[in-house]
Amino acid sequence: MDKNLPALKVRAQSSRHGSEFLIVGGIGLIIIMLVNLLRPGEISIVEIFLATTCIAAIFIGFLKTQEPYFSLTFTQNLLIYHHKIGNWQLNRANFHHSGIPKVEQGLEYLELNAVGIKLNNIDEFLTQIHPRIAGRLLIEQRHLFMQVIQKYCKNGDCPSEWLIEETDYTAPSGQIYKGLIAMFANRTQHLRQLTGYDLLLPANVLDVDIWQFSADLNRWKLNPKEFLETRLQKSKL
Repeated sequence: MDKNLPALKVRAQSSRHGSEFLIVGGIGLIIIMLVNLLRPGEISIVEIFLATTCIAAIFIGFLKTQEPYFSLTFTQNLLIYHHKIGNWQLNRANFHHSGIPKVEQGLEYLELNAVGIKLNNIDEFLTQIHPRIAGRLLIEQRHLFMQVIQKYCKNGDCPSEWLIEETDYTAPSGQIYKGLIAMFANRTQHLRQLTGYDLLLPANVLDVDIWQFSADLNRWKLNPKEFLETRLQKSKL
């Protein structure tokens, strides 16, 4: 990343308020425990329910604090996706366009709760993504992919390669990939075949709704300088 370029850091809604959940849940649990210790008699069902709620709040807060503080970073030439186990980078020149993946559902279309990204060159993207994050994204985004193929496999007759990604992949350039990168590449190929997009950004990593973020991505593609200046000014207000 060029440090001389202005950068816009995006914080996902799902990663916010982790500390608040921890504090509120912890204080609530301590109060319930003290009340139960000081008050004679057995613990009531209400107290059990409140204690369970406090424990759940602590657990949710802990999970939120484990997520990266920023989920995405924009520069004039790069989009960087931050994950707790790594990141991937997308050059603006390799970004074709974004939109909302849609799946046919009778006479209507089902929109996935994610932003789709179409690439110009899958090879360029595959050479920079680490196998570890590729494998994690295969797992985390499988439910979105399953929503897609279920609409094409209503009778339960799905191609096996849609259900289990192959561990070999040959790119259009002739480059051969193995292991997790190959599985990720096959997933992107199937996703593009079914929706027209190579990558997915789930709604929980965004700071706005999927339609707004998709529009923002396309604005960044067309005029990154104007996009960054506008968003950075808004963030200062």
